[in-house]
Amino acid sequence: MEYKELKNKSEKELQKLLEDWRNHLRDLRFKASSDQLKNVREIRQTRKNIAQVLFLLGGKKLEKKS
Repeated sequence: MEYKELKNKSEKELQKLLEDWRNHLRDLRFKASSDQLKNVREIRQTRKNIAQVLFLLGGKKLEKKS
């Protein structure tokens, strides 16, 4: 998902995406450990998506405090 699309989402939607991507990352790690994963690069992309969501959630929390 593009960063521009993520910026327009609400905090609740971002929390849901974060939960989904963390579950997906867990599944990818299990597949990688059992040599069932074909595209190892997908792990890196999922971690990047999680980092982007966490960054946006942190920014939204700072906006609320102000």
